[in-house]
Order: sequence, then structure tokens, then C-alpha cells
Amino acid sequence: MATLFGNPLTFTVRRCNPEFVAPANPTPREQKLLSDIDDQASLRFQIPLIFFYRHQPSMEGKHPADVIRTALAETLVLYYPLAGVLFIKADADVTLEQFGDALQPPFPCFDELLFDVPGSQGILNCPLLLIQVTRLKCGGFIFAIRLNHTICDAPGVKQFVSSVAAMARGEATHLILPVWERHLLDAGDPPRVTLNHNEYDEVEAGVTTRTTSLLFDDNVVQRSFFFGPTEVSLLRRFLPVHLRHCTKFELLTALLWRCRSLAINLQPHEHVRMIIAVNARSKIEPPLPHGYYGNAFGLPAAITTVKNLSDNPLGYAVELVKQTKASFSKEYMKSVAALMVIRGKRPVVLNVISSFIISDLTKLGLEDVDFGWGKAVFVGTPNAIGETSFSVQAKNKKGEVGTSIAICLPVPAMERFAQELDNMLQQQPIIKVNYNEFILSCKTK
Repeated sequence: MATLFGNPLTFTVRRCNPEFVAPANPTPREQKLLSDIDDQASLRFQIPLIFFYRHQPSMEGKHPADVIRTALAETLVLYYPLAGVLFIKADADVTLEQFGDALQPPFPCFDELLFDVPGSQGILNCPLLLIQVTRLKCGGFIFAIRLNHTICDAPGVKQFVSSVAAMARGEATHLILPVWERHLLDAGDPPRVTLNHNEYDEVEAGVTTRTTSLLFDDNVVQRSFFFGPTEVSLLRRFLPVHLRHCTKFELLTALLWRCRSLAINLQPHEHVRMIIAVNARSKIEPPLPHGYYGNAFGLPAAITTVKNLSDNPLGYAVELVKQTKASFSKEYMKSVAALMVIRGKRPVVLNVISSFIISDLTKLGLEDVDFGWGKAVFVGTPNAIGETSFSVQAKNKKGEVGTSIAICLPVPAMERFAQELDNMLQQQPIIKVNYNEFILSCKTK
């Protein structure tokens, strides 16, 4: 039994027993090595995604789970390192329309839509993929997947799922052939750390202990924030002229970092980090082979103090975000790989509340994944994962397309975060554009 978004409406999911899906044909039996980027301790966790699909009259009489399971077995012949997928077929007595007009994380009913099979959450000696396909009463369905992050990143998942979808549509000639070649992102020999990596800094024990404990408080909540064309346009007007052409992701990242840093009640002198997941595929030379589906991203960090974020206008944070993205290079990837090897791939201090991690999923085209029922109505993560948030494409109740970002914070901090964000959105734009002299008007009444 599940409850929708706090609504008294409930629904029931009937699941078949989980089964293992093997490749449809024989595949090689061999050991595959991870890259030094794949094998870092901070990626040893499971990451979920959820896809919503409408009813498609042309697919009447076909259970999406049966179609996808067959296509999955065929796809695993190519992606055989992922073989042994744990698969669940399910039906739910609820329609897609009952989920509401604005599909956005968090999804409190996610546990019903992707059953956490006992013993399946580990990193070793567990299936690399868990999939549940839930047919809805209206004929639409929900495709939910959870994967071991050490095997692939978001673009890698998109490539794999797109291949399953192409198989399901009978269009196997449209597949991107998978490429393993994880050695391309290994550290050199000998490994050499050539850059500073603030994202992996050792954090002072007192600060770490105090701030990390907040995330394990039972009082932690999830909330999604939507930014449509109106909000983005207003926020751009707060920036000096030379920054107004920043990307929407840079703008929203800077905004959320500032609001979050002020909400978590750190001391003004304490350092906060904005850690950005940057796809390396198009940013290194020579580029990675087309079809590479391993982890190919870095986590460069901007760092400053709470006081600097508080005392400066939004443009200050935007500049830091832009500089951090621009610093990314192939040398960065080699340096990180070397750092992982030298540290023995032991856990590093990433997940403390003073660090905010964000990953942009809006440019991946995940909504284009079509199993035969058309494009997805919504695709994204079901929630934030600790200090990590994901930027996803969504619609509000007016039907406007925008960006939705889920935030995870303790209740008091969430209230301060929402208030700080509201204060930002109610301010008048700057009336001078000299970068060294921002002037903000008072908040509108």
C-alpha cells in the first residue's frame, strides 16, 4: 500500500516474485577491471531512476514488463558485464493522472515502485541492476531502475536503457555499441597528483562530526523546488551584465548553494563547498570512445566561506561556479585517479552537510527513452541522496517546462532554506551593473 505525496489517496502494487534476467545468448566469461575513477569509494552506492509513461493504444494487450524483460535479455548479450539483472513485474491499481499534474521528486511511494529486494543493496556479491516495471490501471506504466554506481554514470545508464528501448521497439540497428576500455581513465604510472582537489579535502574533525550528524537525524525531510521561465528570468536580472548569459544550471547551482549554506547554521568563517558533477566525455583529448559507459565524470569543487556567500550578491557565487566548471580538464581526471590510487581508494570526506553536490540530468535526453509507449512523461531521481541533488526537467501545474531540484535537509534547515530562497525571488533586480558595486533594493512588500 502506498500514499501519493501526502494525499489520502492510496494504491496497491501487486508484484511477481523477483527473477534474474540473463543474456538471451551465450556471452564471454571473463574478468573486467574497473577504472581508477569507477573504483573510488565515494561511488560505492546504489543510485535510482524513475520513468513515467502514458497509455499507448497501439500497445494494447501487451504488458510493458514482458516487452522490456525480453528486450533486456537481448541487450545483455552486448552489455554482458551487467548480466544477472534482478527484475520485477508488477501491476498497480492507480492511474498516471492520479499522480497529479506536476510530476516532481520526491516520490514518497518509490519503495512500492521499486521493491528493495532483501540482500540486493550491497556493492559486492549483489546484482548490479534492479528493475521494476509497474503497469498502471490506465495502461501507462512506471519503469524504475537502481544501479551500482561503480559500473556506470548517468550518461552510461542512458546509453544502456536506450539500447533496451531500441530492442523493445525492434530497432536493434539503432544501438550504440558498448565500449568498456576502463583503462583509459586509470592513473598514470607512477600516479601523480598534479592539482588541488578541494572536493576530497580532509574536513576538520569537529566540523565533520557536528555537521554530518544532522543528516542522520530522523528529522530530515525532502522537498522539491521548481524553477520555470519566470523564476529564471527574474534571477538573471540580479546579475551584472557580463554574467547574465551564464547557463541556467550555473545560475540555479549558485542560488541553491547560497541558500543552503545560509540555512544550515554554520559559523561565518566556516568553509562550504559546491561540488559539481562534470561529464568528461566531451572535455578531454582525445575524447573517450563513442559508447564508453563507465564513470566518466569529475567532481570539481568551488570553496568559500559562509560569510562570503552571505555578504556578496548572487553574482559572486555564479562566478565561482563558472570558474570551477572551466577548471575541468583531462589533467583533472588523471590527477583524481592518481589521488584515489595513492589514498588506497579509502573513503574520502565528501558527504558532509557543508558540502553540496549537484548533478545536471536535464541535458541527457532521458525523456527520449521510448520502449514503444512513446517518450517518458517524467524521468529523474526519486529524491535527493543526502547532500547530493539532481537537476531534472519537469513541468509545473500550469504545464510550464522548467527545472526541478530536490533538496534534503533537517526540518529547521529546510524551513530556513525555503525562506532564504523566497527572499531571493522577492528582491528587486540590481540597479547598477558595476561588478564591484552591486546595489540591491529592499525586498518588495
